[in-house]
Amino acid sequence: MFSLLAVLAVSFAFTYVSLPWFIPRLLKAGISGKDMNKPGRIVVAEMGGFAIVGGFIMGVLLAIALSTFRISTSELNLTYLLAGLSTILLTGLIGVIDDLLLLDQRVKAVLPVIASLPLVALKVGVTSMVVPFFGSVDFGILFPLVLIPIAITGASNATNMLAGFNGLEAGLGVVMCSTVALVGYSFGRVESVVLALAMLGALLAFLKYNWYPGKILIGDVGTLSIGAVVASSVIIGNIEKVGIILIIPFFVELYLKARGKFKAQSWCKMKNGILLCDKREEVYGLGRLVMYLTGGISERGLVLTLIGVEAFFAVLVVISYFVLPGL
Repeated sequence: MFSLLAVLAVSFAFTYVSLPWFIPRLLKAGISGKDMNKPGRIVVAEMGGFAIVGGFIMGVLLAIALSTFRISTSELNLTYLLAGLSTILLTGLIGVIDDLLLLDQRVKAVLPVIASLPLVALKVGVTSMVVPFFGSVDFGILFPLVLIPIAITGASNATNMLAGFNGLEAGLGVVMCSTVALVGYSFGRVESVVLALAMLGALLAFLKYNWYPGKILIGDVGTLSIGAVVASSVIIGNIEKVGIILIIPFFVELYLKARGKFKAQSWCKMKNGILLCDKREEVYGLGRLVMYLTGGISERGLVLTLIGVEAFFAVLVVISYFVLPGL
């Protein structure tokens, strides 16, 4: 337990300390963007995911060091852990390229398939997967060759899709990583816990600077990495049902955005600090849906509402594992 808490603490500390260094340098380098949901659309630093990925790496490397030098009592499958780390870093690299070069949306959507190759090559995970309402299903060779690439690609794109408000991406990531860590720890899936806690610590630190009014935006390097961590950790720990349930709000986001042919922005109109979406036909995304149903809401209130929705599905995960395990 001590070593796992150390992973959380180190990832938090690295991200927390590095962000004040990153922010002015990103602004000086012109790596910035307009915060579309603020009056005047102020310019803030972007690609804060750099600090998140840095903290995540430090946390995972600490866990590896503690295991290698027998300081930790927890034995790690380093092959699985390093495969997961490779996949997550490759996904983060895709985010960096997109942040800097603005990749075509269709290209960016499929590139995480390449990032999944370390997990595919090592056939990480167990081919039998618990599917809600269907029980255990053995997918055989389809699991590494088809399901793993789909999971990494789908999760990274999903976490990149439900975004655009101060604290939202990191807040959702905190809920998801906390849930993965809880279930993984309960079933002794240490590698999953290490990945989830390393990202959790970094995200908690990032929220200090990204919460409303945010001083830095997360960028695709951050959002894609969050999805890759969630997918990799549930695959490695054979707790895929966690990921399936947690991703449901993102599927709703996908459906709503598809209605708008992926052209509508997350933000809508603003009046006296309140975000408004007063036309039903303009509901393209969960954010706009909340604006429409509430008749207008502050950005902070909107983010808390969406985090609350994700927390509801996190509770469903807990129920499905510990209250109604047959579900």
